[in-house]
Amino acid sequence: MDRGRRRLTISLVAIAIGLFIAVQPAAAAEPVVFGDPVADVTFGSDITFSQPVTTVGEVARVELLLGLPGALGPHAIEVPGRVQPGSTTVRHVFEAKPGDLTPNTRIEARWRLTGADGTESVGPAVTALYADDRFVWRTRIDGLMRLHWYEGDDAFADRALKIADDGLEAAQSFLGVTETEPIDFFVYATADDIYEALAPDRENVGGQAYPAIRTLFALITPSEIDDPWVGIVLPHEITHLAFDSAVDNPYGYPPKWLNEGVAVYLSEGYTTGHRASVEAAVGGGTLIPLDGLVGQFPTTSDRFGLAYSESVSAVDYLARTHGEAALRGLIASYGKGMGDDEAFEAAIEIDPTAFDAAWRTELGADDPIVHGPRAGQAGPVPDGWGVETDPGGSPLPDVTPDGTSDTTSQGLTLVLVSAALALAAVGALAIRLRRNQPGRTA
Repeated sequence: MDRGRRRLTISLVAIAIGLFIAVQPAAAAEPVVFGDPVADVTFGSDITFSQPVTTVGEVARVELLLGLPGALGPHAIEVPGRVQPGSTTVRHVFEAKPGDLTPNTRIEARWRLTGADGTESVGPAVTALYADDRFVWRTRIDGLMRLHWYEGDDAFADRALKIADDGLEAAQSFLGVTETEPIDFFVYATADDIYEALAPDRENVGGQAYPAIRTLFALITPSEIDDPWVGIVLPHEITHLAFDSAVDNPYGYPPKWLNEGVAVYLSEGYTTGHRASVEAAVGGGTLIPLDGLVGQFPTTSDRFGLAYSESVSAVDYLARTHGEAALRGLIASYGKGMGDDEAFEAAIEIDPTAFDAAWRTELGADDPIVHGPRAGQAGPVPDGWGVETDPGGSPLPDVTPDGTSDTTSQGLTLVLVSAALALAAVGALAIRLRRNQPGRTA
């Protein structure tokens, strides 16, 4: 090919490529373009989530997906209304009144928009930290422990942190777990302050543990830092966190009395005060059976305290009669996903009901009074009801000569006749089907 023809060929190819590109349709625009999401937190009130969006088509469904600590998946909240094409901002106000959301909780949020054609678009994540910002918190860190306080001097923080560290070491050693993630410990100086943060409608809150967010709370005034009670409440709450790590599984959770009983057992033991409380309940016939302490404890101060005393009494009894190794084995069984019966059988070879009975027997407690609905007693039967008679009115014999009851014989006869009829029907149907199959003859 001469030079002129080669140049012409190259030119024609270039023109063809240009025309091919020119006639290609423009790339389809994204159905939703997300801006930067925002989460505005107002402690004790709400969290406002907002998301700028630009849409090409109409949006038929708007949802806010909230990732809450410890949840198996996101919690979807449908936001009413439709989004028309163009640019706008979608918003949702998530209420967080006192007691509804725990301080130091982090929530991850995403927006999901579904078009009229069913196309889903999920936006970027934003994290909201629900923090108690009513106070100017000071922070002291030692290893995994992060102590936060707002009243008291450095000596107050040093003592609190030392007690917390020792409690964590003891709990890990006893339960056979090793904590690796930081633990936040918030110390409140007044009852009103901690109640407003955690539970405005509750009483008797001296401390609280929230393993899902690895956060502990305690009520300690600066003047109480040298009180022996401080050496109890801090290890108690830390034991709850280590206990949660030991029993963590996706299937179930141990009874509350075991959780609280272990926390009291490790932080103070079965003290004289707890013994006196249990003995008084036994003498007065007010002892709560263990199956009444598997969920929330009573809220009145007397029954609330009794629930803790009974819990450590039961744990102490288990450790004395079966050994601390069995107690640790019971906790480990729950960590393997076992249920109550299976875990107790594996650890001490009896079920929870038998253990409850044995514990009450040692205490000398009477059997608990059963409350609630009961089956009613059978009433009188009118004359002649339930008695079969012959045409002359005489009762039929109750038992046949061969020792079987009449009703049993009649029922067996009916069953045999029904079975024979069913087999005959199945056989007839099978013959008909064989006859109707192509290529087959009867």
